[in-house]
Amino acid sequence: MLETALWAAQAFLGLFFLAAGLPKVFGRGVDCWVGFDSLARPLVIVIGFSEIAAAVGLVAPMLVDIAGWTTPLAALGIGVVSLMASGFHIRAAGEALNSIECALWAALAGAIAIGRWPEVSDAPAIPDEVLVGSIVAIIPATIAILVVVSKRPIEPSVSEQQRIAPIR
Repeated sequence: MLETALWAAQAFLGLFFLAAGLPKVFGRGVDCWVGFDSLARPLVIVIGFSEIAAAVGLVAPMLVDIAGWTTPLAALGIGVVSLMASGFHIRAAGEALNSIECALWAALAGAIAIGRWPEVSDAPAIPDEVLVGSIVAIIPATIAILVVVSKRPIEPSVSEQQRIAPIR
């Protein structure tokens, strides 16, 4: 049961970060995301590449059974990036829902890191039931917040407002 829950969580998190990273690298649709108009383009590209690398690192090593120890490390990296993104959304955009979404991604990444940690170390493990319960609670909560966030109207960014403002 734990193995299935971990694979589902890894696939879910990996697909999200792949989908989040690709537009940042290729520059398509990033202007719709709140706060990104204030960041330098090279920084957005670096963030995108790190998200893509983390998504691949989360799934590929265990899928091909090579260097599986990198999977919990990728999950830790995603957790750190997600917590930083949560702070970014609070500070730069004042968006509580996006901040909660990022915190849920971090929680899911943490559950994956803990569940896959035996690949790295022989440290004591958390009981399977606790991890499965956490994953089963976090995934629906993340989906729910994604639905709520996606249903909100997109406010034009500051640069967009300046561009469409009438000339006086």
